[in-house]
Amino acid sequence: MKVYDGSSQTEQTQDADPERIKVGIAEYEVTTDGAVLTTSGLGSCIGIALYDTETGTAGLVHVMLPSADEVEDGNAAKFADTGTELLVEEMSEAGADPNSIEAKIAGGSDMLDFSESGSGIGDRNVSQVRETLEEYGIPIVGEDVGGDHGRSLRLESNTGDLVVKSANTDNTRL
Repeated sequence: MKVYDGSSQTEQTQDADPERIKVGIAEYEVTTDGAVLTTSGLGSCIGIALYDTETGTAGLVHVMLPSADEVEDGNAAKFADTGTELLVEEMSEAGADPNSIEAKIAGGSDMLDFSESGSGIGDRNVSQVRETLEEYGIPIVGEDVGGDHGRSLRLESNTGDLVVKSANTDNTRL
């Protein structure tokens, strides 16, 4: 994980486009300098965008599965519970105040119909993200979840806006 605070980057002019940082599956990034964080390929996965309204610190994690308890894998960012926890901790280390953080979430589709075998991964991911954010007292102020379509996200960290793109709808700004 890298924290982008502009200290190791060349000075950008005010007219320059903000840096774009790609967040892959089971990865996360935190920025304090107005970078745009993006992720794609959200089917049953969830993108969790956190934004500190006081400091402007922003973070994005792309989680795949509901709980780290279900699978033995050392990558905390892969799971809805530990990925959310990790992002909150890293944002705090970068200067965010956990009491000023708001969340926006997207994804959690059921791309394949496994309804006969109970809740799909997408539904379980959404439930786990909501539960973990509630444990931290972080409100969800915007969401685009469920359905049967994929999504791509763009977190504009200078405003906290989350732009959701999907194949079958217009872009949504949360």
